[in-house]
Parts: sequence; structure tokens; C-alpha cells
Amino acid sequence: MSIVHLIGGEKGGVGKSLVARVLAQYFIDRNLPFVGFDTDRSHGALLRYYGEFAAPAVLDGHDSLDPVLEAAIEQPDRRILVDLAAQTQQSVSKWFDDADVLGVAHESGVTFTWWHVMDAGRDSVDLLRQWLDQFGETMRLIIVLNEIRGERFELLEASGERQRAEALGAAFVSLRHLPDTTMQKIDQNSLSFWAAAHHPDRASVGLGMLERQRVKVWLSRAYEQIDKVAP
Repeated sequence: MSIVHLIGGEKGGVGKSLVARVLAQYFIDRNLPFVGFDTDRSHGALLRYYGEFAAPAVLDGHDSLDPVLEAAIEQPDRRILVDLAAQTQQSVSKWFDDADVLGVAHESGVTFTWWHVMDAGRDSVDLLRQWLDQFGETMRLIIVLNEIRGERFELLEASGERQRAEALGAAFVSLRHLPDTTMQKIDQNSLSFWAAAHHPDRASVGLGMLERQRVKVWLSRAYEQIDKVAP
């Protein structure tokens, strides 16, 4: 049975592509075969950092996501990883509705998991509310609390949306903040997280020994969180 992992959250800059990259590296390190699709026409993080595993899937037509489900059906031994660009939730919803995608997936033994990435801001809470209103219990939901802008998610707790999501069966994982300067060096050198953590040549990757160690620790902690939800 194949699982389609949709990495969303609607908001630009919230860390959707970062989560997609972490999941790609997780699948590689755990020897879990996968195929990636990148819907971001401007940044294309999966294509840039994990190009040998990914293909473009720009949402510019009614059938743009068809290859996602087709790949899941044709390659049931592989996970499917889809990095959704900002403000694509309505396009995905229309794709689901127009072709009864979830019905076809169910008949074919394919399941969908939505990774909803959010930061600690009010708009992320509002976007989670909209997702729950729109999709409810139609697919598995994993909410990623990205600590990019702080570790405290009081607005989420006070809103009641966390409790609502948990009542619908949602799981929560946290992604710690990797120092900005380290992430910038990784991005500037177009490094996979494996290369950032293990490449010994500082001149090639721009990361010193302790910076590489920080990446290893950060990635290990991210994997501990992902292990909890068994993707």
C-alpha cells in the first residue's frame, strides 16, 4: 500500500519545503523508497536538494497532480512525497473533488497524509481552522509545529483548534529551529542534509565541525519526532 504525503500549510515561509526536505532525507536514511513531486515553480526545494528523487508538478492545470496518484498506484512499494507551494490548498481540493481522487485512492489501496506546517503566528492558527473546516476526517493529519519563529504556541492552545484537531485524530510533531546562519550555509551550497551533516571538507560545504554536529543533532531530533507518527 502506498502513502501520499502532502506537505502543506498555505502560508509562505512557514517551512513547508524544509519539512519536505527533512522527510526526503528521513526516507533515504531509513531506506524507505519514495518518489518526490515539487509544485513550487519559483523555489523548487525538492528539485534543488533531492533532484534525483523528484519531478516537477506545477499546479497550472486540472490534471497537474494526476501523476501523483498514478505513481502511488503504479509503485505501491514507494511513498509519494509532494511539496505543496503556498496558496495551493484550493487547487488540491478541486483536484480531489473533480475526479473523486480520495475514492479512487481508497479503491486502489492508496492513503493520503497531510502534513500541515505552521509557525506560532495567528495566521497559521486561522489556516489550520480553515483546513479542518474543509477536510475534517477525510485523510490523516499530522501538524508540524515549526519553531522557526519561537517555541511557544499559545495562540494555538488558546484557540481550541489543537483540541479540535486531536479529536479528529491528528498527530502533532515539533521541528526545532536550526540556527539561521547554519541553514543559510546549507542553502547557499545547495546541500542535502546528509552532506551538511557528514561532508568532511569545510571548503566544499562551508560548515565547520561543530556546525556539522549541530545539523546531526537537529536532524536526529527531527527523526525522533517523525518516528512517532510512522510515515
